[in-house]
Amino acid sequence: MKASAKNLLSIIKEPKQFVIPIYQRTYSWQSKQCVQILKDIKAASSSTQGHFIGSIVYFQPNIHTIAEIHQYMVIDGQQRLTTITLIIAALVKFIEEHPDTDIGTTAKKLKNYYLFNAEEESDLYYKLLLTRRDKESLKCLLSNRPQPDNSSTRILENFEYFYKQLNPKNAATVYQGLQKLIVVDVALERDKDNPQLIFESLNSTGLNLSQADLIRNYILMGQESEFQKELYEQYWFPMEQSFGENITSLPWFMRDYLTMKMGAIPNIAAVYDTFKNYYAEHKEDLGVEGVVKDLFRYSQFYVKLALRKETDKALLPVFKAIGKLRMDTSYPFLLAVYGDYENDTINKEELLEILNYAKNYVFRRAICGIPTNSLNKTFATFYKRVKRETYVESVKAAFLLMDGYRRYPDDAEFEREIKIKDVYNFRSRNYLLESLENYKRKELVNAENYTIEHILPQNDNVSPEWQAELGEKWKDIKDKYLHSLGNLSLTAYNSELSDHPFQTKKTIKGGFNDSPLFLNQSVRTAETWNEAAINLRASALAERGMKVWPAPSLPQDILDIYKEPEQSKNDVQYSIDDYDYLKDEMLELYKSFEKRVLNIDASARVEFKKLYIAFKSQTNFVDVVPQKRRLRLSLNISFDEIKDTKGICKDVSGLGRWGNGDVEVGLDSNSDLDYIIELVEQAFDLQVNS
Repeated sequence: MKASAKNLLSIIKEPKQFVIPIYQRTYSWQSKQCVQILKDIKAASSSTQGHFIGSIVYFQPNIHTIAEIHQYMVIDGQQRLTTITLIIAALVKFIEEHPDTDIGTTAKKLKNYYLFNAEEESDLYYKLLLTRRDKESLKCLLSNRPQPDNSSTRILENFEYFYKQLNPKNAATVYQGLQKLIVVDVALERDKDNPQLIFESLNSTGLNLSQADLIRNYILMGQESEFQKELYEQYWFPMEQSFGENITSLPWFMRDYLTMKMGAIPNIAAVYDTFKNYYAEHKEDLGVEGVVKDLFRYSQFYVKLALRKETDKALLPVFKAIGKLRMDTSYPFLLAVYGDYENDTINKEELLEILNYAKNYVFRRAICGIPTNSLNKTFATFYKRVKRETYVESVKAAFLLMDGYRRYPDDAEFEREIKIKDVYNFRSRNYLLESLENYKRKELVNAENYTIEHILPQNDNVSPEWQAELGEKWKDIKDKYLHSLGNLSLTAYNSELSDHPFQTKKTIKGGFNDSPLFLNQSVRTAETWNEAAINLRASALAERGMKVWPAPSLPQDILDIYKEPEQSKNDVQYSIDDYDYLKDEMLELYKSFEKRVLNIDASARVEFKKLYIAFKSQTNFVDVVPQKRRLRLSLNISFDEIKDTKGICKDVSGLGRWGNGDVEVGLDSNSDLDYIIELVEQAFDLQVNS
């Protein structure tokens, strides 16, 4: 690498051509950047030392390449180079239209020095060759030819801005300022320098790249020009195009892709760094094209699933339902399953069955009020439980064997909770009512075309008619059932129904008796609307709900096959009372520890064993052996991975200890609890992300 401070115009003036690689984003400077650089140029005109505007980083041609005009592939600096070119082009036009204005040079010199390689033809004629539609727009602008149909708006608008800022009084100032511009000229040697490391270290004054942009540059930057073009045109550009106006979703797809591949969830701001690690591990096996091809392949599945661009009429409704439930956390698992469907590992019916079980899992948990903070980790590792020879069966077993905060609510829990839930203030209430309505219905109802109707009205001033309808406990009944499933329906006549008495709501034009909706069928047949009627309707809708959102089921003997060995044992059940040393102060210390550990994550749970107490998520992450004067903790993490700034951990690998893990630490006081929990969290994070 050669880096030196140079005058920008002197660099451009040399017989060379700067080429923007095809994978680079198009010219994107906005008016804010244009205003600032013109201001800097004017200020530089009076400077005696010049004005620094950043760096230009490029691959220099191979020393064995014989050519009169060498091409330099730009890694960083295209926004500045393009903008300076537009300013010079604006000066050329201004001088040609104002021949009496003297700026110290001529339009011909400006063109031959800084815009064109005068003796060359075709693309080599231009000093700067941009990418994609920018390329033709700039060529036409500089050559004074009509613009193509798909011209670059940013190129043309910025050129017009610079031209309109010129006048006979400041044109010379602008040219003088251009002559004072200084850049760091960084020339890289292919196969010797790592352009990506240099690119990452630069503090560009332009617009920030997204995580997806960084990944694209990382993959393509070091490749030969023709291979770059092949990878970009065959895979990357079609991938970007498929996202369309949802291009900002591309980094989120990258995160879900990496989660699917690695079983761990990268922070959205660390997707690029995570991808570099993944790429380094798989580049040798798959090859560069193999990695990019696989990324492109799964992006098409993501577009169908997450952006609802599926063309299959059987799959699209399920993907729409998944979107309504905002099941983003399930995408890593569903992408993997969709890939198996495309590979003919499973058929469409099996795919639909799995999609529906996943959808129903999320929905049932929402109805039952189970915290969602464990869902991302559940789905990040769920695919590991799939057995290809018994694909659907293993998925069902994996769902059924989850317990605690990860459980799949059974029919009893779901039926109980859906009847009493505040459905009106439930985020997915429209989806809920719409799905109940459309069960086995061919002419589907869109809940967005209706309004939510409270059969027993919301009005705080309950009318005498409604008080009589409900009975002497009318206030308690209203408080308990107002927003519940049994009292809610859909109608297109909300304003007509208003707060009328029940019989009026039934018989009025557009009332319940006229409604063709299934949801209003039980209302039509009700003679009165009281607590018994509401409960009767809620029970009927809950029973229908169990058919709309069924849970998986397997015979117990089949389920037993999928249980972990320790799950299959009929062990003696132990409790906290079975530990001799958990008394008085040591018991209080343990309770404080247990509370803090279970608060680490909703998936954490405790199991009492004969000789120790196990804290688990997917597996044990910390075990406790109660002792007379302390709690001896075994952390399930290797000793060289634990970050122990206080040096209190002990390496017990190879020693016989009750509990799981190579790291031992003691807890004898609440004053040490904060630090101990930091150590425990490290073991937890390792287990759930492995």
